[in-house]
Amino acid sequence: MKAEHKEMKESGKVELPNVDSLHVEFMPLDLTSFASTMSFIQKFKATYSQLHVLICNAGVALPPFEKSHDGYETMLQVNYLSHFLLTAHLLPVMKLSGKDCRIVNVSSGAHSFSKFDLDTINYSGDPQKFGRMDYYGRSKLYQVMQMYTLNRRLKNSNVTISCVHPGMVATEIGRYSQDIPFSKMFFGACRLLGFIKEPDDGAKTIINTAVNPDLIGIGCVYYVDCKPTNTSAASKNEAAQAALWEYTLKELKSYLPEDIVYCLEGADPDS
Repeated sequence: MKAEHKEMKESGKVELPNVDSLHVEFMPLDLTSFASTMSFIQKFKATYSQLHVLICNAGVALPPFEKSHDGYETMLQVNYLSHFLLTAHLLPVMKLSGKDCRIVNVSSGAHSFSKFDLDTINYSGDPQKFGRMDYYGRSKLYQVMQMYTLNRRLKNSNVTISCVHPGMVATEIGRYSQDIPFSKMFFGACRLLGFIKEPDDGAKTIINTAVNPDLIGIGCVYYVDCKPTNTSAASKNEAAQAALWEYTLKELKSYLPEDIVYCLEGADPDS
């Protein structure tokens, strides 16, 4: 398990009591930093030789405009770029870890509200005019587009990639929405109407996608409430998918050696 902050690490320990057979190791990871992401990757590879399930679940939603350590709009880096970097480097490990390995991108139904625009992918305008919901939706759109693109490259391999929408869940991910006009009223109404899930319920689709034996070998599916669901038209645009893939490889070039890129493109890790 990875934790962005010490407090999260400690709370994670508290939430997993009295499970004698479960070994949990926390590794620090700050997704606003490519250096931290690479440090996590190096520590994981030095510690473990196998990885069967990678759940890309960390995220940030609706923060005010801010640039990451590496100069990217925060949601772009945390929700997409750093997760892509993590996936790229751990994919070779997964390809050598057995017949059923799964990548699960925790996306959002918000992906359907946004469109792909490469020219404005890394916001650089007036911070006061920053569209938080739009750019959150964009970051989740990129995760779905990545699923389609990477799935084509994983064809006939032992690794599958899928996306899930966990629903509206009562976690800290919504902490930045409180200062957005009408958000308190909106989320309050959603809670009263039963639209907001408790964390245990929100995790069900993620866990099902990660471990359900009926899904062995089945990838490139977007799940909502454990059921396959259609994604937006924008997410299925193959020209846009290719443009996003090219942009991503270019932006992460300094962190992606040739062998990692070859593996991303479908080659075996030992070829």
